[in-house]
Amino acid sequence: MATNAEIAGRFEEFADLLEADDVEYKPRAYRRAAENIRAHPVPIADPVASGNEAVLEEIDGVGDAIAAKIVEYVETGEIEELEELRAELPIDIADITRIEGVGPKTAGKLYRELGIETLDDLEAAAEAGEIQEVKGFGPKTEQNIRDNLEFARQIGQRYLLGEGRPLADDVLAFLEGLEAVERCEVAGSIRRWRETIGDVDVLAATDAGEDVVEAFVDWESVDGEIESGPEKASVRVGEIRVDLRVVVPEEFGSALQYFTGSKDHNVRLRNYAIDRGMKLNEYGAFDVSEIDDPDAGLRVGDRVAGDTEAGMYESLGLPWIPPELREDRGEIAAAENDALPDLLTRADIRGDLHTHTEWSDGNTSIEAMIEGAADMGYEYYGIADHAEGPGIVGGMGLSDTEIIEQIEAIREVAAAHEITVFAGIEANVDADGEIGLSEDVIDALDVVVASPHSGLDQDAQTATERLVHAIENPAVDVLGHPSGRLLNERSGLEFDATALGKAAAANDTALEINANPRRLDLWGSAVQAALEEGAPIAVNTDAHQPSTLEYMRWGVHTARRGWAEPDDVINTWGLEDLRAFLH
Repeated sequence: MATNAEIAGRFEEFADLLEADDVEYKPRAYRRAAENIRAHPVPIADPVASGNEAVLEEIDGVGDAIAAKIVEYVETGEIEELEELRAELPIDIADITRIEGVGPKTAGKLYRELGIETLDDLEAAAEAGEIQEVKGFGPKTEQNIRDNLEFARQIGQRYLLGEGRPLADDVLAFLEGLEAVERCEVAGSIRRWRETIGDVDVLAATDAGEDVVEAFVDWESVDGEIESGPEKASVRVGEIRVDLRVVVPEEFGSALQYFTGSKDHNVRLRNYAIDRGMKLNEYGAFDVSEIDDPDAGLRVGDRVAGDTEAGMYESLGLPWIPPELREDRGEIAAAENDALPDLLTRADIRGDLHTHTEWSDGNTSIEAMIEGAADMGYEYYGIADHAEGPGIVGGMGLSDTEIIEQIEAIREVAAAHEITVFAGIEANVDADGEIGLSEDVIDALDVVVASPHSGLDQDAQTATERLVHAIENPAVDVLGHPSGRLLNERSGLEFDATALGKAAAANDTALEINANPRRLDLWGSAVQAALEEGAPIAVNTDAHQPSTLEYMRWGVHTARRGWAEPDDVINTWGLEDLRAFLH
């Protein structure tokens, strides 16, 4: 059955193709609907397939016309109008628009002028010098396309964590419901909470492996079997491959450690074990100190651990290392020296400082967003709609006059609620690092988030200087989504995270982990580098509707990948400490 993400993807494609065809208004409506479908907390395909179309009435932006298309897709696997549009514009729109600077309108023009349908067509035209001959293009645009082709091809093979992890949770729920399964857990990159995944890996402990594999392949959510055998199976759920491996219960811990990875972590850990007369593999931890040929077999030596994952590390005298840290960035040495971080948890978060309302590009009212934050149990909450500036979608940024009006509106609504509400703004960091707000507006605001939205093709040195300049601005409290990347869509700015960390520490400016699963910006290694310089961090959702306040889940795990502890994150602080921090 189609997932919410799959249905949303059809409407995103619809919007892109309509925009490529120079249709106005409709693309925005379809994108809004797609965002709300993707974020909807309940799967919609099953009730729609059962005739309960009323579930669609709960989704903001889904009117009768879009609802009819959803029903059509769930029932037939196609949307006739979309198929007609694909025939009219046979463009691999998702692939081509992954090129930085190539949006749907550009893709449509290149198709009409040069017949470009695929990345291969685009590459051939760029190499032949044909693109720069099209009106409105030039040598710089053509070179940019050549420079970004490899990135576009690479990201097309991976899925967002925000798409894969909910599916993984569904798989776990199914397996936990099987009487023969004693334990189960996700493994691989999804357990390490990497921002993108190739597939979903799941491990189950059972003494009835073949029965579990058979039940898994017959699971009603499976759309196709790829392969299966007595110990493993691979299926397709929607567009995502799910791999199940079954093991006997006494080898569950060792298999979980092995299949979680990363490869670099496992190699270093195995070498650490060898130096101590031990051998680690998916079958257990073995003492081979008295064995002449430790490589004579996988189970050679005295097995000392393997039932539990913690036991695998304990067999080496190490504490259990959280999966998010297993990237070979010093975690084994830290474990050896009893210096692993006390990682941030979801329960530590007291508020969210970067969210949006319908005043700019959000989907709902100030009142609804404040109520949503209160329902999250937060002590405080910040609204930061877009200010005017280059790169703001649809030119929906607020003028200085509108910002002042919104501050007054926020204060009026907030007065009726117990939660503390910060009136903020998301200012645009322009190509020179300026934020474009007047002093009167700055003085009236509680919090300023400053983020790059344009000029994302700068070289690393220029980008670093630009972002440092913004950090040094006394008005800026938080540098939002510093790279401006959109996962699987655009690569964003490259910069020196250590330099940003130093500047942030020196200027009491927080660096944001934007928890939107399409961003996760900053990312783990950049967070770690910044924290090593003493930078404060903010984990914000960039939510555009109440349901996407739940994006905090992705942000917290990204912070954990960066070794963040609670005190490193400003929105774990008490209200008075946070007030003192905000400029």
